[in-house]
Amino acid sequence: MTLHLGYGTNGLTDLRLDDALGLLADLGYEGVGLTLDHMHLDPLAPDLAERTRQVARRLTSLGLRVTVETGARYVLDPRRKHGPSLLDPDPDARAARTALLVRAVDVAAELGAHAVHCFSGVTPPDTSTETAWKRLAEAITPVLDAADRSGIPLAIEPEPGHLLATLADFHHLRALLGDPAPLGLTLDIGHCQCLEEASTVSCVQDSAPWLRHVQIEDMRRGVHEHLPFGDGEIDFPPVLAALAAADYQGLTVVELPRHSHAGPELARTSIAFLRDAAKQAMTKKATTKQGGAPC
Repeated sequence: MTLHLGYGTNGLTDLRLDDALGLLADLGYEGVGLTLDHMHLDPLAPDLAERTRQVARRLTSLGLRVTVETGARYVLDPRRKHGPSLLDPDPDARAARTALLVRAVDVAAELGAHAVHCFSGVTPPDTSTETAWKRLAEAITPVLDAADRSGIPLAIEPEPGHLLATLADFHHLRALLGDPAPLGLTLDIGHCQCLEEASTVSCVQDSAPWLRHVQIEDMRRGVHEHLPFGDGEIDFPPVLAALAAADYQGLTVVELPRHSHAGPELARTSIAFLRDAAKQAMTKKATTKQGGAPC
């Protein structure tokens, strides 16, 4: 089974970036979901180009692949979580988020990343749904243009509570924009369990043509809380088998952003869990091919 596992740096914020990357390589991860934030490749600090080249050299020396993630909570506004968003009522504020995402695309191109992750944001108070979608379409267009120029896909994530919250919402945005080639999907497996009507396996199968990035963690139905593996309700072997069947070649990144206090240990136990789940999926597939039933 082809499974390229990574771990998100937003779950390792108590470590220096060099130390986090070294840890992941030592544990056997193939890549990293690199969240641009003040502690890890700050996108707003001076000398970004040189710092990015240093990270690129470090990734190469460790043999790690990378996805650039843009979910830093306070990177633009120290008082508003994830603010401003692409839906902000203030055009200048929306433009600041757009500029950050364009910068993320430039960083991704320098790092050789396989995708840039983003999300829509929460619809502001007193804003109609129609207006929110119009703002999103307009604000994300320059980012898609940058992604097209760089050859790095933009992978938007359906996020519970956001305007773009479900897979149906992703397809709505695709239609609004005329199905641009650079627009892809970040599929968070936990979010499927939390919110989608279809099963997690069906979500993977239905999303296959647009998958550019995958995040993975455990979760419970109706509760948006990223959990360590085994603490939620997801049956992972069929999910990993579905990803393999979809021929998804990007990173599958463990997403535990509220567990940095235990990051090194959770990075160790997470890769062990997912490797075991992949073995179970392969065993079941082999048994099925032989005409028997799994024990």
